Amino acid sequence: MTEPEVIEIRTEFIRLDALLKFAAAVESGGEAKLLIQDGQVKVNGEICTLRGKKLYNGDTVSLGGNEYLVRGGAE
Repeated sequence: MTEPEVIEIRTEFIRLDALLKFAAAVESGGEAKLLIQDGQVKVNGEICTLRGKKLYNGDTVSLGGNEYLVRGGAE
């Protein structure tokens, strides 16, 4: 398995749909919404259907064979 792509954040958390757009895993918020609702996105290894799910430092997101690791956050 390849190393996850690290997504640096400067806020306390990032919402799941926003992370997918920021990481360029999707082209639009609408596409993110559909993929999440369809159960195609995993957060920390479990399917997540909540597009507003808050992700914090250390959380991982998987979509279509790609993995993203959240790093950083407000202290």
